[in-house]
Amino acid sequence: MSSVLEHRRTFLRLMRQFTLDKGYFTVTEIQKSAGIPRSTAQDWVNRLLREGCVVLREEKRGRSAARYAAISAMPPSTCRRIFTTVDGDRVAIYHDCMSGATAAFCGHHHRLAGGVLSGIERDGTLLRESATLGTRAIAVGLAPLAAVGVCGVEQSGDAIVQHIRCIGGPAYSLSDMMARAEGVVRVESRHDGHLVKGTVWTRALRQVTIGIDDTDTKEGGATFALALALLNHLGRLPGIIPISHHVVMLNPSVFTKTAGNSASFIEIAVEPASFSGLLEKTTRFVADESLSREWGIAIRSGLDLPAGLREYGQMARSQVISRPVAEATAERFGAALVGGNGVIGALAAVALAGLPHEVLLDPAREIL
Repeated sequence: MSSVLEHRRTFLRLMRQFTLDKGYFTVTEIQKSAGIPRSTAQDWVNRLLREGCVVLREEKRGRSAARYAAISAMPPSTCRRIFTTVDGDRVAIYHDCMSGATAAFCGHHHRLAGGVLSGIERDGTLLRESATLGTRAIAVGLAPLAAVGVCGVEQSGDAIVQHIRCIGGPAYSLSDMMARAEGVVRVESRHDGHLVKGTVWTRALRQVTIGIDDTDTKEGGATFALALALLNHLGRLPGIIPISHHVVMLNPSVFTKTAGNSASFIEIAVEPASFSGLLEKTTRFVADESLSREWGIAIRSGLDLPAGLREYGQMARSQVISRPVAEATAERFGAALVGGNGVIGALAAVALAGLPHEVLLDPAREIL
């Protein structure tokens, strides 16, 4: 048994080395490197395939041998999702990690490097970065320099391309992990001295914010829960990636409130082709699930939030706003409203998007 285990370690180590060096191996390469009969090499490949230590990369085609790759116990990627939304020359980059620590690491080093990133925020495992199309030189290396940075963001057709420079662990992530993340179209990387330089291609999506209010009654229901259910529902539809869910506290003195007077908004990234039916899908879901007849939704796309719209959000935290005012504001700033008087609070939720949780939850906080 010990001899079998030793052979297993030897062959697996050899297969992993080939995989690291060139991305795959063939049975013939194992046969020649180990100095064993081809049938023995094939038997070991088949055995490790069954154990899940080896995967088949390419089937045998004509004279081209089948290609295999060894896998390790490490996760194939610590990056769950990487996707981007664009509005003119503004780009939002989202990186959803398996760990809050890895998200914090990238955020710290991206901030240290500077480059084209103008804003970096982390909410748990989700890193949200703001950028402007263009390039800017960065210094990357060993401490005290940043280990990774984004030196350029460009739009190429329907794709957003990030230009990344990195070293150490981030270089491994760029070359071996990012391509496996949901939302990534492709990754290209190369060594340049002690650095790894590469590009990450993602689709140019449209950012959409959906505000919801007045879906509950004094007898039951909760708008925050319905909003979260809507986020999960939309996220399962083709061409839509869920981003976030937020609760907003509005004017606590409004006499028509059911409890504390909170509204909610969700953010999603949408393929351009999927945007046209979004309002109908959202309306149908909220109408079916709401316990109140006064439910209202507000939908607006884009990354820019005008000062006049933000002012409406501030007013909703201290004043009583009429529906005509909400409708005029929505028309002015390109938001769609559907439903009953809940549209007043729904639009206010949209108007407060982009603020931190501690501000959203405290109506006494000034935001202008």
